[in-house]
Amino acid sequence: MVLDSCLCRVLGVLERVEFGLLTGCLNLSMVISFLVQGENEMIELSAALSRGSVIGAAMVFAIGINYFGTTYATAQSTPDYAAVVAASDRSDADRVADKRRDPVPFLAFTGLRPGMKVLDIGAGAGYSTELVARVVGPAGTVYGQNPADNFERARNAFAARAATPAMKNSVTVLRPYDDPLPADVHDLDMITYLFFYHDTTYLNVDRAQMNRKLFAALKPGGFLVIADHSAKAGSDSSVGKTLHRIDEEMLRHEVEAAGFKLVAEGNFWRNPSDPRDYSTQRPPGPVDNFVLKFEKPL
Repeated sequence: MVLDSCLCRVLGVLERVEFGLLTGCLNLSMVISFLVQGENEMIELSAALSRGSVIGAAMVFAIGINYFGTTYATAQSTPDYAAVVAASDRSDADRVADKRRDPVPFLAFTGLRPGMKVLDIGAGAGYSTELVARVVGPAGTVYGQNPADNFERARNAFAARAATPAMKNSVTVLRPYDDPLPADVHDLDMITYLFFYHDTTYLNVDRAQMNRKLFAALKPGGFLVIADHSAKAGSDSSVGKTLHRIDEEMLRHEVEAAGFKLVAEGNFWRNPSDPRDYSTQRPPGPVDNFVLKFEKPL
């Protein structure tokens, strides 16, 4: 039992290093943290092995070889996100939206890979849901969530999109934001939540419950990636309705209260020139957008 516990923790450290290598999220402080954590776990593992047997040591070695072989193969199969976006069968409307949304750096930041099981919460008309569906491919699944009682035009547009070949691996989910999935959907690899968290500040949504549900839906080590329009620091939740923005720190604190850990920030949609005092629905200038990646701890 001691050996099993130590081995699981060592492999947990290795998985986090693998993700950093695949997504380019590793920085110096993260590397130091992983090295210290890995050293501590290996010391304990070594002690456990000394109390075990040669067979146990051989098993650990075999697992390690297999793990790094799998890691190398996974790194080699990282999707060509630019090719996904450039697919010839995407709609003209989505290509126009690409100019505003610039999806390639976002897809690379998420680390989405074929075979993943993903929830796209607040899917709207399904622009991002389809991109996720194309990346995860036929071996993966994407759940596109919208509430059953709001945003009828978006729901209808999503239904039309869901009937296209690119969305064969998608599942339409009409459920409230604070209870977004049926009980039999769990152990997700990732949740994407794009430009809609701010709307939950003025809708009838229990955000604390919503974040707990998202946490429960992910497998340990799974990721929640949130992008939204930045409000001025210290703004209260009322700007969600008036300006369709949200204070980044407020959102972060709400999500972390559910148990998530912030592991990466994306600056590719930042616009420092945005005064953050006008509505993002018909903006007279560029909008500052933040992207945060949270992990459900192992």
